Amino acid sequence: MSDCLLDVQHISVRVDSKHVLRNLSMRIGRGETHVLMGPNGAGKSTLGNVLMGNPAYELEGGTILFDGADITDMPTDKRARAGLFMSFQNPLEVPGISVETFIRSAIQQRTGERVKLFQFQKELKAAMELLDMDASYAGRDLNVGFSGGERKKSEILQLLMLHPKFAVLDETDSGLDVDAVRTVSKGIEAYQRSHEGALLVITHSTRILESLHSDYTHILVNGSIVKTGDGSLVEEVNRHGFEQFLREGVHE
Repeated sequence: MSDCLLDVQHISVRVDSKHVLRNLSMRIGRGETHVLMGPNGAGKSTLGNVLMGNPAYELEGGTILFDGADITDMPTDKRARAGLFMSFQNPLEVPGISVETFIRSAIQQRTGERVKLFQFQKELKAAMELLDMDASYAGRDLNVGFSGGERKKSEILQLLMLHPKFAVLDETDSGLDVDAVRTVSKGIEAYQRSHEGALLVITHSTRILESLHSDYTHILVNGSIVKTGDGSLVEEVNRHGFEQFLREGVHE
């Protein structure tokens, strides 16, 4: 197993007085891809938000270690600079800031160094071509007027350009047609090939997993991980759904 990059130790989370995650632990090694599956309302997106330090989610107990450092109380901006990234289910519009400007600024914030414009634009063009994005999108306001598929491509474009150590992809295939899922998957595969970082792919579907290698699959039910296995666990979900895991979650 690779050296541990993310170590989540016994976290419990409350949102608006409701317990959403209960005593959850997870270890993710460098270069590993983990899949987190479960029915709607299981707490999957909550975990992603907690890892990124979203203040709307109250961490009642537990510890989060990232790259050897305790980030349990670290604010979101510092987590991003440390190398964490999250792709959201519903990316927000950012009027007045172009896709290119946003990404270039994010890289400068992450690295603390001035971006070399020629090299940046060369990499941006290559990444956009990989994602079948028209070059004109670089100059458009971030996500403004973008379709659902275009917004998801924009998120994966940021993933490819920012080179994070660890990325959470939250329901990236949600609302996408078959062709768009394939295109987004190409971008994720490119990240897997070219970085030593790690991925946590959150989904309740299995479409995006058809072309992605995964090392571990976790089933989350009622705020707790009820089963962990390899990629074959995805096939089990395909055949039988989440019903058996729901029973296990109730039992616990």
